[in-house]
Amino acid sequence: MSGSFSTDASSPNETPPASGLDVARAASLDVTAVLDLLDSSAEGLTSDEAARRLEISGPNALRSHGARPLPVLARQLRNPLLLLLLGAAAVSGATSDLTDAVIIMVIVTVSVGLGFFNEYRSEQAVEALHSRIRHQATLLRDGNPTLVDVVELVPGDIAFLTMGDLVPADMRLIEVDELECDEAVLTGEPAPAPKTTDPLAEASTTQPPNCLSMGTVVHQGTGRGVVTGTGTATAFGKIALGLSDRPPQTAFQVGLQRFSLFLVKVAAVLTSGIFIANLVLHRPFLDALLFSLAIAIGLTPQLLPAIVTVSLSTGSRRLSHRKVLVKRLVSIEDLGNITTLFTDKTGTLTEGHIAFQAAIDAEGASSPDAFLHALVCDEAILDQGVAVSGNQIDMALWDAATGSDPVVAGGSAAALQWQRLGTAPFDHTRRLASVVADDPDGARWLVTKGEPERVLASCRQQPAAAEATLQRLFDDGARVIAVARRRAESMTDPQPADEHDLGFIGFLVFSDPPKASAADSLRRLAGLGIEVKVITGDSDRVARTVCERLGLAVAGTLTGDEVDALDDEQLVAAIPGTTVFARIGPEQKSRIVSVQRASGSDVAFLGDGVNDAVALHHADVGISVDSATDVAKDAADILLLENDLGVLADGVVEGRRIFANTVKYVLMATSSNFGNMFSAAGASLFLKFLPMLPSQILLNNLLYDVGQMTIPTDRVDEEQLGRPAQWDIRFIRRFMSVFGPLSSIFDFATFAILLQVLHASATEFRTGWFIESLATQTLIVFVIRTRRIPFMRSRPSTPVLATTVTMAAIGAALPFTPLANALGFTPLPASFFAILAGLIVGYLAIVEFAKGRFYAASHLGEPVGARHKHDRHVHRRAARFSHAGPIDVT
Repeated sequence: MSGSFSTDASSPNETPPASGLDVARAASLDVTAVLDLLDSSAEGLTSDEAARRLEISGPNALRSHGARPLPVLARQLRNPLLLLLLGAAAVSGATSDLTDAVIIMVIVTVSVGLGFFNEYRSEQAVEALHSRIRHQATLLRDGNPTLVDVVELVPGDIAFLTMGDLVPADMRLIEVDELECDEAVLTGEPAPAPKTTDPLAEASTTQPPNCLSMGTVVHQGTGRGVVTGTGTATAFGKIALGLSDRPPQTAFQVGLQRFSLFLVKVAAVLTSGIFIANLVLHRPFLDALLFSLAIAIGLTPQLLPAIVTVSLSTGSRRLSHRKVLVKRLVSIEDLGNITTLFTDKTGTLTEGHIAFQAAIDAEGASSPDAFLHALVCDEAILDQGVAVSGNQIDMALWDAATGSDPVVAGGSAAALQWQRLGTAPFDHTRRLASVVADDPDGARWLVTKGEPERVLASCRQQPAAAEATLQRLFDDGARVIAVARRRAESMTDPQPADEHDLGFIGFLVFSDPPKASAADSLRRLAGLGIEVKVITGDSDRVARTVCERLGLAVAGTLTGDEVDALDDEQLVAAIPGTTVFARIGPEQKSRIVSVQRASGSDVAFLGDGVNDAVALHHADVGISVDSATDVAKDAADILLLENDLGVLADGVVEGRRIFANTVKYVLMATSSNFGNMFSAAGASLFLKFLPMLPSQILLNNLLYDVGQMTIPTDRVDEEQLGRPAQWDIRFIRRFMSVFGPLSSIFDFATFAILLQVLHASATEFRTGWFIESLATQTLIVFVIRTRRIPFMRSRPSTPVLATTVTMAAIGAALPFTPLANALGFTPLPASFFAILAGLIVGYLAIVEFAKGRFYAASHLGEPVGARHKHDRHVHRRAARFSHAGPIDVT
């Protein structure tokens, strides 16, 4: 038999193509020919054969590279000033002083190596976490429906497809039932494409209607298909490998970018001025160039990317221990900024374990007939009468049918005696599902089940007691579906338009009690300044009952129909007074989230269903759970391994802690570096020599940055975790303009003491300023890291305390080591260190006083409302198909 796989795997000359079968060829052939070419059948593959083919085709993943060292190293070398400095040092070594050139190159190499080591280690840790995110598909293996990880799919596998599935591989369809697929990710067409099994008469340049492509989404209906291609051999995989664009930046990344641009502008202006001034003073050109470049690098927080990466990866590891997996590192910080959380009710506020309770008629009496008809219309995928996959309601019905409840016992056997002829699958627009089936007596019926209000509206006559019974069930917090039927006569292929003039049969009642831990979690979120709003497809009365039982005050409710009646401006005004949005469809969820974002709120959305995917994309932070549908998990930024709002609250706190520590580094580095640059600029104007050698400036900066690498471990004051904060460049600029000059004042005081009191030589001057500069900018960490006054009320972490003191001590000790001469240092008298101690105490005291005045003027440190919001048109490219997709932090 000819095909993509040989039965002789040992043949040395045969290399079976990993693609399986070309889509165009598969589309032109009938189903039997396709199965023959793939050496498969309608019963699927055996487990042994699938394992053999997996060795040939490889994993069904677009990326499996993990953390890569070269891109990390490239990020360290991306600073053009650093490369320019290395070039200038090389020229200096070739023309004059080889020792200074070697020292500069060693210091720069150590700095780059430090950043590389921390960032690469962080990427490895996060990749390991990312690889824990799994997606499954329902396949026929060994003749039985089986859940299999999508990376194990191989050509020839038979896969089931239901509404909301993310298509896991390229497929040729062999069976469809009202199947439509959203193919916008490949074609750009917004309308779902109907699917068929008929072979094409001629080749097509568009998506074949009898095939499905990896990465597209099942919009409605069901089907089965044979896998023709996997991984990078798929149409989507080939496109993805050719794309070089990166996902859109988050607000956190935009803030970093704007901050970096601000520093570049400042450095360009001031270092150019320093360079020109040194040339005017007739300093050697190369010395002036090296000095200016060193100052520019000293101004820039070189290790900011590494600090951010270490902070985020440390946070991701901490969150993983709390059952939170982060798909994209920067989402942690965005999570800390949210002010509004829209969440589904099921599984978040409730236990999420839907169990069948009762089948009743309009008056509330037991109705086995209603249960039987609901099973006839059930859409779960069965294996020998047992449901193996499907939505929660359908699975719960079959679980009950095979259970011990005497009212419904035997229901599955009775339902299987009906012969189903055609279906109109459930969709989220009409909220109904219908089937045409012949009963055991040969009578043909159209059976419809779904949202009770829609079913009752489709009945030719509503039973008098039905509305009262339904409202009583809603008030009890029960989930309810209704079932009805009418004679179908010659009908075989039901359409939504046929769902009318039905005869009501009864209600199916399901329990999903409020989650015991949800009340405490809601209180925690409220304490963090996050307003929780519920978006659900359930009844407003059910949602209100659940919220009230959990202590979540319901300010108001809006139904989907009421939302549609409002324009965007009216909806913006209505959202603050609304706690529950009920009977909401996918487009309405997305609109609510988008409108709230546009109003200035940072919005998170938590959902787990196919109808949540668009809203997850449109939120600032999309959150889903590990048990969610594939589409929801693919759309989300963060996955909760436990569907618990308490876990989410942990994530919010961690995000705020990371942001607070990142800002600590930025404030400390910019203020001290900015002050040092002013000091250098001023000193170079009145000194006859360079105030500090280029190598000394770089060494000073390196030792300072090494001390700051422990910032991600630092404690954060509780009051800073109680509210969100955003990047505010104006705030950082004001901070720098206040505390930078303060640093310069003490530098100039040091200059005066060195020159006027100690009569220092050039070498002694440079040594003294090096020690004073490093001591003040490292020890000031203890004051600036907290907004509390006095700063002793906030204890730093042990690593921060140890590294800060150690770096200051190393700076003071270097002039007394064998390296002193090579570095241009000389020992200083004890009187200098006594004076230095006094300067440091005075500096800390004045900065503490200035800090109090500064934050008082800024309303006691409340975050300034300069938001850097932007449109985040997300195009996450099939993260679900990757073992461990790249983690972007820059």
